[in-house]
Amino acid sequence: MKQAEVDQKLNRTAFADGPRLLADIGATHARFALQTAPGEFRAVRVLKCDDFPDIVAMLRSYLADHAGVNLNHAALAVANPVSGDYVRMTNRAWEFSTDEVRRALGLHTLLVVNDFTALAMSLPGLKPADLMQVGGGKPATNSVIGVLGPGTGLGVSGVIPTVDGFVTLGSEGGHTNFAPADEREYAILQYAWQTWSHVSTERLISGPGMEIIYRAIAKRNGRQVRDLTSQEIIAGALTDKDPLCLEVLECFCAMLGGATANLAVTLGAFGGMFIGGGIVPRLGEWFASSPFRARFEAKGRFTSYLAEIPTYVITTPNPAFYGVATILSEHLRGRSGANTLMERVQHLQHELTPAEQRVAQLVLEQPRLVLNEPIADIARLAEVSQPTVIRFCRSLGFLGLADFKLKFASSLTGAIPVRHSQVRVSDSTHDLSAKVIDNTVSAILKFRDQLDVRSLDKAIALVAKAKRVEFYAMGNSRVVALDGQHKFFRFRIPTSAYGDSHLLTLAAELLKPGDVVIAISNSGKLPDLLAAVDAARAAGADVIAITSSNSPLAKKASVCLAVDHTEDSTTFLSMISRILQLLLIDILSVGISLDAQNSRLVVEHKSSNGDDNRRLLISHLDG
Repeated sequence: MKQAEVDQKLNRTAFADGPRLLADIGATHARFALQTAPGEFRAVRVLKCDDFPDIVAMLRSYLADHAGVNLNHAALAVANPVSGDYVRMTNRAWEFSTDEVRRALGLHTLLVVNDFTALAMSLPGLKPADLMQVGGGKPATNSVIGVLGPGTGLGVSGVIPTVDGFVTLGSEGGHTNFAPADEREYAILQYAWQTWSHVSTERLISGPGMEIIYRAIAKRNGRQVRDLTSQEIIAGALTDKDPLCLEVLECFCAMLGGATANLAVTLGAFGGMFIGGGIVPRLGEWFASSPFRARFEAKGRFTSYLAEIPTYVITTPNPAFYGVATILSEHLRGRSGANTLMERVQHLQHELTPAEQRVAQLVLEQPRLVLNEPIADIARLAEVSQPTVIRFCRSLGFLGLADFKLKFASSLTGAIPVRHSQVRVSDSTHDLSAKVIDNTVSAILKFRDQLDVRSLDKAIALVAKAKRVEFYAMGNSRVVALDGQHKFFRFRIPTSAYGDSHLLTLAAELLKPGDVVIAISNSGKLPDLLAAVDAARAAGADVIAITSSNSPLAKKASVCLAVDHTEDSTTFLSMISRILQLLLIDILSVGISLDAQNSRLVVEHKSSNGDDNRRLLISHLDG
């Protein structure tokens, strides 16, 4: 079959916007595939990392064979901790920016995850035919699962079941200290100490570690030997039945059994312990009779505990593909939960025209993308015309794309992550409006999850008993101070707001014990505001700071209500930070009203024709 025909076949995929590039990149080898449907991986290829100067060159080499394939999304599993955009590999001199790689390859989405995080995510979907059980035990349902595997290093992870699916652990457990279990293993540790002051588990339970064990045992046995690679040691043990190689392999498997047991008791992994990596699957049936399981259960008082936990070797090829594909799919789609509009699109999909069905498929697979992107990008990703996108919306009963997006956004559950989207020059008014709102919603949800409730309780208690409340703010934050003054004054709390640098300290010097200052600042560094806070504290007043948690203002305050949104107010106009500050004013307002002693504060009395009409001032309260 010609390459053009292969590429055309690959583009005929179950995904609306083409196949997805997947990779499992270790320190020695990298495995690639194109996912064309859930569980279907085509064009699988293995490349040697040594053949390429960097990760981009290797990716381009693989993609050169598929130049005709329409690729928008990719996910890479790398043998390295992943935190943030920049990745520096541990066992290979490669470092890269995820976003720069994405742009270099022209991708819409690029995820980079730890390789054992990806392997862990594959575990719930593995079938009995994909595994070889070693020893006894049965997996408990809805229980934690552990995974580790020796290769160039020692990967460690786990899977925790939740009501929404599974959560993986981003662990670097291979770097824990190696713990010898007998005199021979202590001799191996002493041999390794000659080179490294810290000997991690990975130093010995890995491919390079097997080579260290070989040299250490040879020295212990008084033998002069040439250095062997781990592949040569395995062949020497299983094929040639060399006594030294067999002893090395038995020692290696026993040490792996001990490390696996340590992880099992740490996690409480009654769902089972799984062994992956590049070494153990090559040992085949021999591994089942090795000292691995005996050492796994040799835990003294916890022997019976571990005997109940099953251990498996992952025998299916390229298991990380399943995990990294799942992670990418969840990222693109989000965990949608119950969603009536999503269900409606799914239910009516078969009634749409073939072109409209492609738009529907894109909506179902990537709802957040459809919300964030302009019509031109939606049409391009679905491979339809822009009028087709409009027809799809009207087929569902909406006036157009803007009306559909508005209803669709309100129907998405809070579990779907909102991303920060940059507004583009080409964006329509609707698209820029949706992005500004989404960015603010995302910040509010993050802010909600990081609220310090104890600080809020202290602030509410201070305001509730305050004789007087004064708001101090300058620049962008003055509008927040004015909002606070307006609310608290309506609550009949004696309230003032000051934003003039000359008046701040003068007003602060007139305060008394029992008074409260609410100082608001994005940076928390304004000298005039800090001087006024010092004067207020000296006068005996308490200070509530609404500012960055690490600012000078936060350190001077009685209580800090932190707003740590990364919006540089020295360069940009304050937008999202201002919204978060206003939210704290609202929270304080509702908080002081919940106390029975202060409930009268939020009730407004109006006389009409001699009648006393009572009206709540806060909509959040149950009247």
